[in-house]
Amino acid sequence: MIDPRHRLKDHFRESRLVSNRLIFAGLFSLVLFGIIIFRLVMLQIVEFEHFDSLSNRNRVDIEPLAPQRGLIYDRNGVLLAENIPTFSLELIPEKVKNVDQTIAELAELLSLTAEDIDAFNERRKRHRAFEEIVVRNQLTQKEVALFSVNRHRFPGVDVVGRLIRHYPQGPLFAHAVGYVGRINQQETQVIDRQNYKGTLQIGKTGVEKQYEDFLHGTVGYRQVETNVQGRTVRELFSEPATAGQDLYLHLDINLQQAAAEALGEYNGSVVVLDTKNGGVLALVSKPDYDPNSFVNGISVKEYAELRDSIDQPLFNRALRGHYPPGSTFKPFVALAG
Repeated sequence: MIDPRHRLKDHFRESRLVSNRLIFAGLFSLVLFGIIIFRLVMLQIVEFEHFDSLSNRNRVDIEPLAPQRGLIYDRNGVLLAENIPTFSLELIPEKVKNVDQTIAELAELLSLTAEDIDAFNERRKRHRAFEEIVVRNQLTQKEVALFSVNRHRFPGVDVVGRLIRHYPQGPLFAHAVGYVGRINQQETQVIDRQNYKGTLQIGKTGVEKQYEDFLHGTVGYRQVETNVQGRTVRELFSEPATAGQDLYLHLDINLQQAAAEALGEYNGSVVVLDTKNGGVLALVSKPDYDPNSFVNGISVKEYAELRDSIDQPLFNRALRGHYPPGSTFKPFVALAG
């Protein structure tokens, strides 16, 4: 009988060892495979929406579509307030690596003034990093073409076509119709921010302010696919904006012009009412001003001239002036007697 210690090969022992190793390797592989399958199920089914949204943020943007502001007419159908197309240069801070450097390069390319830069910095304080901020309004065709050629140098900056308010009658209806202006910080606290996404202006005085809810409309949006440079590749989905309502006023441009001419160079006010329904046919306050200057932001110099003028052109004498009743009160005294 051979001593087991002197045996050169133990085939049974070796086969068991190999079998054990194969079983262990198989079980280990099965566990790993199960973990992989479990993780795939979690990623593809359970957490699909979460990771799908993260992925879409890298290539899909949701852009607000500002509604077209309602038009304002007089009783004869003459336009008192309209919308005209213009191009503005806009910047989204979170998509720009160095905002100050970008503004400096834009100033060199498009000849931005110090006033333009100061106005941008003020607007930047009132907006969030993901919101569009206007750098400059009313670009010329030459400036639009110049920026388009150099657009690759400015990620996060783009030229946007918008409709801006325009008052074709100029100063004639300044105190009656009023004007729109840029939304300020106080107004952002009271407006519906969701409905004003993409909207830069709001009614400040007159009819524009009184009927803001009717004139503004409802914001829309569109979902677009963009490339790495932020340029739109295709539109995925859109919900169109609802335009604001048009207003037809009792005001009559012919009576308004006659009242303005009657005042001539004198300061004062004229109000003409329809005795049948109380409609305001004319409302003039002299001196007046051009409301178009306020639409895109009036310069400091221009505003100072209006504010500090001894004639107070910004003061609405027809609505805010305090005057003794004079002869208009005598019929009531006679009636009481």
